[in-house]
Amino acid sequence: MKIDRKTRPGPRPEPARRRAVAYVRMSTGLQQYSPENQMAAIERYAAEHGMEIVATYSDEARSGLRYENRPGMRQMLADAQSEASGFDTILVYDISRWGRFQNPDQSASIEYACREADVEVHYCKEQFANDGSPMAAVFKAFKRSMAAEYSRELSNKVFAGQCRLIGLGFRQGGMAGYGLRRMRIDRDREPQGVLDRGEYKSLQTDRVILVPGPDKEVETVRWMYRQFVAGRHEGEIAALLNEKGIVTDLGRPWTRGTVRQVLTNEKYIGHNVYNRHSCKLKGKHRTNPPEEWVRADGAFEAIVDEKQFAAARETIRERSRRFSDQEMLDRLQHLFKRKGYLSGFVIDEAGNMPSSGCYASRFGSLVRAYALVGFTPDRDYRYVEINRRLRSVHAREVAAAIAAIKTLGGAVTQDPETDLLTVNGEFTASIVVARCRHTKAGSRRWKIRLDTGLAPDLTVALRMDGANGSVLDYYILPFPILDTDRIGLAEKNSPMLDVFRFETLDRFFAMAERAPIAEIAR
Repeated sequence: MKIDRKTRPGPRPEPARRRAVAYVRMSTGLQQYSPENQMAAIERYAAEHGMEIVATYSDEARSGLRYENRPGMRQMLADAQSEASGFDTILVYDISRWGRFQNPDQSASIEYACREADVEVHYCKEQFANDGSPMAAVFKAFKRSMAAEYSRELSNKVFAGQCRLIGLGFRQGGMAGYGLRRMRIDRDREPQGVLDRGEYKSLQTDRVILVPGPDKEVETVRWMYRQFVAGRHEGEIAALLNEKGIVTDLGRPWTRGTVRQVLTNEKYIGHNVYNRHSCKLKGKHRTNPPEEWVRADGAFEAIVDEKQFAAARETIRERSRRFSDQEMLDRLQHLFKRKGYLSGFVIDEAGNMPSSGCYASRFGSLVRAYALVGFTPDRDYRYVEINRRLRSVHAREVAAAIAAIKTLGGAVTQDPETDLLTVNGEFTASIVVARCRHTKAGSRRWKIRLDTGLAPDLTVALRMDGANGSVLDYYILPFPILDTDRIGLAEKNSPMLDVFRFETLDRFFAMAERAPIAEIAR
């Protein structure tokens, strides 16, 4: 049989190699070699299956419990769904590295989103092929549940260990607080030195206790208690401390809230109390009832007399007890007669009064509460007063931010005309105040104005509470976040916005913090 050379088959062409990306995750910075071990297994798998790794996405020191806190995975999914992704496969070490989501359906939904974008997910060290077969689905569901259960069991073990250490009188996490310091002790309870802010014990057998701080701070704490028991309110005490130039342990001006923290924390009378608040498995923050608290009374040296602490606590309890509607209106009526007008600021600054937010919540709005006591507010006057208050809040917060950055070793300059901050000569930040407005239905709304003319690298937005009296939370927004000069916020927003929401400005200050470099001994 003769073969026509024109039709004779040539050598079979090499199949095109699949383009893959690697995804690597580790939970803590202590897992030093975990990324390398994961990548080694992924690279072996890629070589065995004829794949080319074109990129690597990583979430180092990131918990596997929440998708929102994993920028590497979010970016990988966004790239996979892009028309110009450039890859068709994701390689991950195993299902636990993909995530330990407490709802296994969340893990499945992220993988499903990848498959919808024609991107396959391969688990390199699992004992089954992720080929869409019924058995693969069963195995994946089982392993996802196991990954979630591992986190739950670990959380319970850690919590039990922490409770045991609390009972033995050892401090568990958190800063010491104003007037106190953290002391490191060894297994024989011998002092090993005071830990500065940001320092940690170096040995697992060491423990931490609280000890009195500098004499000046201790005396200031005692003065705060004396002033409060004598009849002064937290806001007055904060104002007096700021006038004296005394700052908090974080180097910031005192506020009503920070004074309240000192007046209510039992550590100042030597009690070690734990589990007052909890946030297990990256879930919602929860305020626990007293019967769930873990405590060891008399664990530390007290710096406040117990009788004085009890008197302060009783005063706070009396002021914060739940008033009846009539009691609230009677107090509001009395304040109206004494002042001649009412506003949220006047209510919040008055003694022995529920907050303006309480009135708005109880009666539907402040305006309705005003009407019940016969006061008709002048809208223009109230608007001017709120503006004046917001300008004061803005100036105070900017000054506090500058002071905190300098305390942390950073350098900051402020433009006198625009108030734009330049931090360490590296980035600029604009601090703005977002006024709270109420809709006709009683919902709260905020507008954050972005200064597109100045184009700062960061916009730090202070979202005010319902009475526009104090800061509710903070949004730290990169520029440009959206193609607009303003962002509208509701009480609940999309994850795309709330990922930038923070309870404090600690994240902003961390960007500015500078650590001294020890001189190398020659």
